[in-house]
Amino acid sequence: QVQLVESGGGSVQAGGSLRLSCARSGAIYSSYCMAWFRQAPGNEREGVAAIDDDASTSYADSVKGRFTISQDNAKNTLYLQMNSLKPEDTAIYYCAVDFDPNCIWGRVVPPGDSWFQFVGGQGTQVTVSS
Repeated sequence: QVQLVESGGGSVQAGGSLRLSCARSGAIYSSYCMAWFRQAPGNEREGVAAIDDDASTSYADSVKGRFTISQDNAKNTLYLQMNSLKPEDTAIYYCAVDFDPNCIWGRVVPPGDSWFQFVGGQGTQVTVSS
């Protein structure tokens, strides 16, 4: 089993920054992909950014150049640095892990989290005001 706990959300004004964290505990595998998803009220959950065990990354077009996904393997923590935030970034953000050794999410942004074996439970709320 794997546990994922997101943190770091908050309320900021447009143009501001936040850094989200996802602490991972439990089973550890050498091959994996991890990703950040978000879900706004009334919308489906969408992929925001992903990273694989080779540190390859992928980003949704809407966040390219503003968000950076990274990981600290020593701390088993995934991060999402979000800069130049916009009101449309308002959502609950979740992290997820895919232990498929052939996962492709470091090259392609996952359209949804159905391919991921573990998804964070409560997420972290990000609210951006104009």
